Amino acid sequence: MTLDPVHFDGIARLARRIDHGADERDRRAFAETVWDSFLDPLIDDSGRTILEPVDDQRRRFVDCEDVALHDRPFETEHGLDAGTINPTTFKNGLVIDIAQAAMSATPSDLDLHRSRTTVMTVHSNDETMTVDETWGTFDEGYSQSRAVKIPPLPRFAEGVVHALALYLAESKHACDHADDVEDLLVLDGPLYPRGLLRWADQHPDLSDFLLEDPRPTTVLENYVRLIERFVDRGIPLVGFVKNPATRVITRTLKNKRDVDIASPWSDDSALFTRLLERGEYVPDIDGDRWERETSALTYTNWFRSRGGVDRPLSVDGDALGVEREHSLEEYEVTFFIVYDPRDDLIYRIEAPYAFTRDPETREQLTMQVLQDVAIAHGPPTIVEKADELARISRSEKRSLRETLETQFDTSQDRTYDDHRWSEEPY
Repeated sequence: MTLDPVHFDGIARLARRIDHGADERDRRAFAETVWDSFLDPLIDDSGRTILEPVDDQRRRFVDCEDVALHDRPFETEHGLDAGTINPTTFKNGLVIDIAQAAMSATPSDLDLHRSRTTVMTVHSNDETMTVDETWGTFDEGYSQSRAVKIPPLPRFAEGVVHALALYLAESKHACDHADDVEDLLVLDGPLYPRGLLRWADQHPDLSDFLLEDPRPTTVLENYVRLIERFVDRGIPLVGFVKNPATRVITRTLKNKRDVDIASPWSDDSALFTRLLERGEYVPDIDGDRWERETSALTYTNWFRSRGGVDRPLSVDGDALGVEREHSLEEYEVTFFIVYDPRDDLIYRIEAPYAFTRDPETREQLTMQVLQDVAIAHGPPTIVEKADELARISRSEKRSLRETLETQFDTSQDRTYDDHRWSEEPY
């Protein structure tokens, strides 16, 4: 049933009761103040450097059509992604998630596309439950699989089974196929397992799990070894983050005693959108209206990040105890931000400092990503290709859950919301 016009107007009228604070011009001005005064470098109140430019701090733009015709710095690309069925709870107490990872290639490599790494993570409060955790193969040896038991963590069961399945499958597949990459690897997501690294700040139980259980450390070690292999071979890799939600800058500004105006942005992406959006105010019936310029991609310089979940892999961090064989600075997360005005979207591109400290490699990575975004009108085609290979469709998720119900002689623990928002057609 739809809203009657009178009801719609009544709801919309509520907006008049809200004073949204500083107007948009003031927020844009404050964003410029942040850019000019606080990011070169960004230092927290303890005196620790959180963020600093790799090279000169600057913002640039490039015409979408022009960069699409630019010579490609890297002739071939490989992409990597993992998809899951999402955590599923059964009436016998099991909480399970299944992830599969796949790698894409341009030009296409059918044998590589066929290969999968599949991980099933299982949580149960029943201590008598056992799991054979050895790796096995299927599909004539093209693919491999493993089941992993998670120790009792009732409050965080769904988050843990999801993160470990996803990151273990992705990192293992990446390491096993690292030698297939000839020019550039693009991860669909951040450089390191951000969800796993965030556990240390969430709750003592999860922090203890990171310290006491070898599984999270093994997953992080896979990513560390992956970077070392690419550094040793001189082949770069980047992480393409479609939905960056970091709050390192905004949180640091909020806590700084020498900032007179409270940070008005919900996260760093909102700040960078204001900094990178090009346009002008034009007269309109109700006053000036902001009109965005949509013909060019805008982007920042590269930054070194040592705050938030990037800290464990910085020179200040302990990498959860994982041994790092190269100099510590090589593992640090560096990033630059791309703004696509055609969709009003921000993307964050990450790479190890081992590659971005070299000006030529840094520029090559920048131009490759800009060209990919301009051509694809969004995330690079190689990333979308990996996503398509790794994705588990709705019907496949439903079938897998039904198979698990049969295997465990139980049924999914459903709620009314599961029934109400069922994937089944009406």
